[in-house]
Parts: sequence; structure tokens; C-alpha cells
Amino acid sequence: MAGDSTVYIVDDDQAARESVMAMVRVKGYIVQGFSSAEDFLNKYRPDWSGCIVADVRMPGLSGIEFLQQIKLREIPLPVIVITGFADVQQAVQAMKAGALTFLEKPCQDQELVANIELALATGKSEQNQQRMRQELEARLLTLSEDERLVLTKLVAGFPNKRIATEMDLGLRTVELRRSNVMKKMGANSLAELIRMAIILELAPEPEF
Repeated sequence: MAGDSTVYIVDDDQAARESVMAMVRVKGYIVQGFSSAEDFLNKYRPDWSGCIVADVRMPGLSGIEFLQQIKLREIPLPVIVITGFADVQQAVQAMKAGALTFLEKPCQDQELVANIELALATGKSEQNQQRMRQELEARLLTLSEDERLVLTKLVAGFPNKRIATEMDLGLRTVELRRSNVMKKMGANSLAELIRMAIILELAPEPEF
């Protein structure tokens, strides 16, 4: 369903671009149009959310090259590729390059809207995950070197006593550092802390 997210239409064919924009706008979506991949990339801002609908054949950067740039620049917007019948092989290449899906011209309004809804849902999930990781990375930076070492040992499955032995610390000191880690990371349980470590790719295989 429509919301605050935007559908970005990228097509060098003005008539085709405006036709798709009009159809998507009627469905209640916010829409922006771009005459080329370069136009989109030059105007893109990190706070944009939504999805991209792009033609696979464009002068300048092609749809494939556009996808490569999106991946290179880590732009978290799912891409729907629209292709002519003769371009199906190229559209498959586009999906391998990161496109969410592709539609053949002329695509039905209902089909395009269904895929836009899927792309928006996918994009929100990915953006939420990205925001979560950024927030966790910021929290991780607040840990001291010793606290971070305790964190890595905790998520590796080490009990407090073993951590104390390996770090040559008193048990009370380890417990205090563990408490600080939990508070600074915003974790309410060890299980939650482990999930955070997995997101941050800090969790090794357990050692016993």
C-alpha cells in the first residue's frame, strides 16, 4: 500500500516515463522521474527511501551498469527492471547484478503495482536492518578495549569464571565489565547481546 516511500522512475523515454509515473501516482504513491541513470545518481540522497523502476536499455549508463553503481555506492533501494521482449537475457543479467525482479513491456498496471509493493516491503526491511547495524556499530564504539574483549568472549560462550582466568582478572571485575557491556549495547539478556554480535559479525564459533 502507498505510504511515505517514493517510487523512482528511471527511463530515458519521456513518454514512457511519464506514463508510468502517472499510473503509479494514481495508485497513491509519491513519484519522482529521472531521464537517465546518471541523473538519478547525481541527485540521490542517503535519506531517500522506496524503490526504483528502471528501464534496462538506456543511453549512457545501461540498466546493468546502473545496478552495478547502486551496489558499489551501497544505495539501499530495491530495483525493478523493465525490459522489452528482446531484452529478457539482459534482464536476467540485471537480476544477477542485484535487481529484485524484471517486468516485460508492456507490463500491466496491476503487475507493476504488485511488484512495487513487494519492492517497498523489501526495501523497508533492508533499510531497517541497515539502521540497526549502524546503531549497534555506534554502541560498540562506546565500549572500552577491555569491555569489547569481554564481549567477544561472552558471545563465544565463555562463562564468567573462564573469562576471569583467561584475562587474569577477578570474577567481580568481569561481572562489572559484563554489566557495562550489557548497558552500553542496550541488551536486556545474553541472548539479545548474542543477536547483536551476530549482526555485527563479531560472534565466532563457540569454544569449550
